[in-house]
Amino acid sequence: MYSRELYTFITAAEQGSFLKASKELFTTPASVMNQINKFEDRIGVKLIERTNQGISLTSAGRIVYKEAKKIIKISEQAISKAKQTAMNEQQVIRVGTSILRPCKMLIELWSEIDDGAYTIHIVPFDDTPSGMETMLSSLGEKIDCFVGPCDSLTWKETCNILQIKQGECAIAVPRKHRLSNKEMLCWNDLNGETIMLVKRGDSPVLNQLRDEIETNHPQITVLDAPHFYDTNIFNECEQIGCLMETLDIWTDVHPSIVTIPMMWDYKMPYGIIYAKHPSETVKSFIAKIKENL
Repeated sequence: MYSRELYTFITAAEQGSFLKASKELFTTPASVMNQINKFEDRIGVKLIERTNQGISLTSAGRIVYKEAKKIIKISEQAISKAKQTAMNEQQVIRVGTSILRPCKMLIELWSEIDDGAYTIHIVPFDDTPSGMETMLSSLGEKIDCFVGPCDSLTWKETCNILQIKQGECAIAVPRKHRLSNKEMLCWNDLNGETIMLVKRGDSPVLNQLRDEIETNHPQITVLDAPHFYDTNIFNECEQIGCLMETLDIWTDVHPSIVTIPMMWDYKMPYGIIYAKHPSETVKSFIAKIKENL
């Protein structure tokens, strides 16, 4: 927003010599001198005195230098405000992402309908129970939405949910386990095994699965897992050699765990979770996705 000659003049004034200014500007001393000469000719005022020791500002040069610094500061502020305005016009959606709740599905879905009205900012969060609690408490403030399994009764009360698909419930098996080479599992395969399952209460789908195990398959031992899975659950599954209820979307989460389909009809809703009282920007964003599902 200001001339190159003015910027060169300020640099030379601050460096105290054409040589030092040229190094700062990645040019030659002759180029710096020529630009300042042109600047002085254009405004009709001598700004710099050349000496054997370097350069010094004239009285007029000191005035121009002082006022020019103000001009540059105002220019930078104007550019910053312009960028902020442009960003506001191109509204930002902050999408949370983690290892077990990656945003890839939402990004791919949005890429098919992107109208240029929104900018997606990716915000990482932690899958640990405490990390999830922190993220959920700031939903709508630091993160606008995230994608994941969404049959939680608590989330249905405290958040908005847009279901995208149904994920297939499956069985996670350590690679060294006797069942790891199976292409498909049935209930009889699980007899005598211990299976980790989210504790009873918040998930209707998994409550129903637990009921079936307790009623019809007493040979299977159920080991409670926290309400929120994190990578430590997969580590524990591998370390103690037990099975674990999982989802097909988590197939590649752990290198030592194999995800095997199970002959049952349990499916887990999977979708976008966002604040109970979202901003108008988020409302509009979600509405566009809903229109194209």
